[in-house]
Amino acid sequence: MPQLSKTYWLPKLTPIAALIAATVFVISQTVTGNLLRADGTKAQPNILFIFADDHSYDSIHETGNDEIETPNIDEIAKAGTRFNFAYNMGGWNGALCVASRTMLNSGRFMWNANRLNLKEEQASDRLWSLQMKSAGYETYFTGKWHVKLKPADIFDHVGSVRGGMPKQTPAGYKRPVEGKPDKWSPYDKSKGGFWQGGKHWSEVVGDETIGFLENASKSDKPFFMYIAFNAPHDPRQSPKEFVDKYPLDKISIPADFQPEYPYKDAIGNTKKLRDENLAPFPRTEYAVKVNRQEYYAIITHMDQQIGRILDALEKTGKADNTYVFFAADHGLAVGHHGLIGKQNMHEHSVRVPFFVKGPGIKANQQINHRIYVQDVMPTVMELGGIKKPTFVQFKSLLPLIKEKTNEHYRSIYGGYIALQRMVIKDNMKLIVYPTIQKKLLYDLNNDPLEMDNLAEAEEQAGTIEDLHAELKKLQKETGDSLNLDSSFVKPVTKGG
Repeated sequence: MPQLSKTYWLPKLTPIAALIAATVFVISQTVTGNLLRADGTKAQPNILFIFADDHSYDSIHETGNDEIETPNIDEIAKAGTRFNFAYNMGGWNGALCVASRTMLNSGRFMWNANRLNLKEEQASDRLWSLQMKSAGYETYFTGKWHVKLKPADIFDHVGSVRGGMPKQTPAGYKRPVEGKPDKWSPYDKSKGGFWQGGKHWSEVVGDETIGFLENASKSDKPFFMYIAFNAPHDPRQSPKEFVDKYPLDKISIPADFQPEYPYKDAIGNTKKLRDENLAPFPRTEYAVKVNRQEYYAIITHMDQQIGRILDALEKTGKADNTYVFFAADHGLAVGHHGLIGKQNMHEHSVRVPFFVKGPGIKANQQINHRIYVQDVMPTVMELGGIKKPTFVQFKSLLPLIKEKTNEHYRSIYGGYIALQRMVIKDNMKLIVYPTIQKKLLYDLNNDPLEMDNLAEAEEQAGTIEDLHAELKKLQKETGDSLNLDSSFVKPVTKGG
């Protein structure tokens, strides 16, 4: 049973009655998420937001990947609620993390976020951390930022601020080639990258977060911690013991593996995309296995740091009134569909893990409504007692978590510069490549790996027409001005 402190009020009772009352009080208040202050008012909960980079939804053991070890992330999922279909909208340049994080911190849909003057947003307190601070939260940040503002200007406490990615040597590109010496090693500290500075960046994030928690344990103020790992972004480096966990003969090739993506030029000329140059062309099973080996290893190494953070949270005595969120900015292909990076609209690249545990959150609950990862912002604000501002376009997840609604978004939007657009509605997914007037249609219920394009099937003409109309509606909502009409050939109809 959690220890009672002076912040909990109980009437004078006999010792036995007091013990029973205390037990009932703590259990009831923990279950409902309504821990109280000494004056009887509701205590604001603490927020620990853990954010990964390039972490696809399918690279966690608890969600079905038996090849990877993620015991601490698994524990968050099992102890709380899991959203199985969380998406990032896409990006306005190759660095999708910039768009994802700008949306996350501003609350605006993609193209609207791209047009923001973030200095004006800061001056008006319309940013996530500033909203939390105005509600009485002490705010902390460490790790990857990648937003055009200085964290020190909007957080109370700031640790190491990292850029988009560490410097990487050329040896990290277009490798490995089977039968040839590999000049790159994920545990060679002389290569710099995540090892720059003498300690792996994930370990630095772990150390600094633990320091923040120790500081927070001494304060009566609620805390909001935004903890952003660079992992598992490339260069995918980790200590040798983690790489050794994944021998190549134990790593399987994705079922949708292809030596070359059929529409590679339509998505932005893969040979010019930095992410896609992390493996040789054409793709080989060997190169994909090595890339996945290093991807799994850096995720497991990050998971170890998350375990240290969760242990430190327990030691603060504040865990019972803390919500822990785990999510990522976007996914990654790592060999799916002949792709390595994330600049595409396939599920492995647009879908992310999204878990939350805390007071009043059901354990082992799974929710299949499609959400955006940026929904975490209004969700956290609502938990902190902040009424959703009119400028925030994303939606709180609490009505879904508490089973007060069976509705969320009617459809999901995706876009990448002027080259790709996507819409998902009623489990049907349409991807549009405007430059080559190509459409891909997938039934995500029956074809979750997107291996069977239904766009040429005559009976799907009506579905494509409906999805096109829905995509145009979403374009208006997200501030997307790209004219897609010219990229759609009139649907084929019987007798026409």
